[in-house]
Amino acid sequence: MKIALVAQHTVPLSSARPIGQAEDEIKLRNLSRGLAADGHNVTVYAQRPDREAPNHAELCPGVMVEYIGPAAGGRDDAEMLARVPGFAAPLHDHLHEDRPDVVHALRWTSGLAALAAARDLNIPVVQSFSPLCVTEQRHHLLPPGTGTERIRLEPAIGRTARAVLAGSSDEESELARVGVPRRSIRIVPSGVDTDSFTPEGPVADRSDRPRLVTLTGLDSHEELATLLRALSRVPDAELVIAGGPPARRLDADPAYRKLAELAETLGVADRVEFAGQVARTALPELLRSADLMVSVSEYDPAGTTMLEAMACGTPVVAAAADGQVDSVIDGTTGIIVPPHRPAVLAERIRQLLAHPMQLAAFGVAAADRARSRYSWDRIARETAAVYDRASEMAA
Repeated sequence: MKIALVAQHTVPLSSARPIGQAEDEIKLRNLSRGLAADGHNVTVYAQRPDREAPNHAELCPGVMVEYIGPAAGGRDDAEMLARVPGFAAPLHDHLHEDRPDVVHALRWTSGLAALAAARDLNIPVVQSFSPLCVTEQRHHLLPPGTGTERIRLEPAIGRTARAVLAGSSDEESELARVGVPRRSIRIVPSGVDTDSFTPEGPVADRSDRPRLVTLTGLDSHEELATLLRALSRVPDAELVIAGGPPARRLDADPAYRKLAELAETLGVADRVEFAGQVARTALPELLRSADLMVSVSEYDPAGTTMLEAMACGTPVVAAAADGQVDSVIDGTTGIIVPPHRPAVLAERIRQLLAHPMQLAAFGVAAADRARSRYSWDRIARETAAVYDRASEMAA
């Protein structure tokens, strides 16, 4: 099958990126590689990152990247929307000259461009939002007064596309609530690199204390405060908080100072390590060093950090939110806990740490689930199945 992946907002980049950055690039790269490994011919259409960028480049065997449109600028909604016409016109020309069987648009402005470019070519368009604007607004992730155009256009894009991919059951429900027909929605979760994230491999240095690791930005104050309060009820355990600015810049970060002050107040400062920004290449070692990966985030639509921990054989304790509920099997690969309940969180952590055999069994089950359900090979096959169905409907 000939596949066009449209990613106006991003380009494939090096995997040596900090936690929390370049998630779209990582997904794009791994999905395209998985599709190519199954014998599909894949072309990624991305906005030109700068005026000096070449017109095209090979990402990997079977995957070409075509840089089109004007050089990229800012990534806020207004700027991305303003650049759609300049991106859609050359995209139409490319699709006309090198016609694919299906176009898969990643995020909303790519969807607008793909639908405009494919309108008179009778090429089916598959859409991924990851996530919807209404979801980000509900979790207060957008600046006040922003998202007006996006919240209006995303439902229209979803209703016009031949199929819409949801990353989780929560996103499927959200898409249906904004008016996307359920018959058009298919759940295909994000994947995990099971070659890099494995139980075997180097392990980061650690003390003899039971180790908890969490991966999140330091601006998630309420969630991290819950975790710090839980830690105060788990004697002797240590907590590594990976995320935020580089370690050398932590002292200048207001969010770090606020959390460090809370750790002092709770009497756990000597058991908390703020690791700062961690390169993705160092992440498997850190996850392997943990007895438990803990996420109290209320918003992790793809559950990516959970999957990476599970792939490393590290059991997970996660808040009941978004993609985490789909990826973690409660009582088998980890534990699901209610959000904002530090006493309950602490109790479940203590129970797990007190039963090393159960902890080991959870780790084995977690690694098996990550490999069998979330490998990029499987995710690519499930995505291609959606493409096949969309193409059959267009025939």
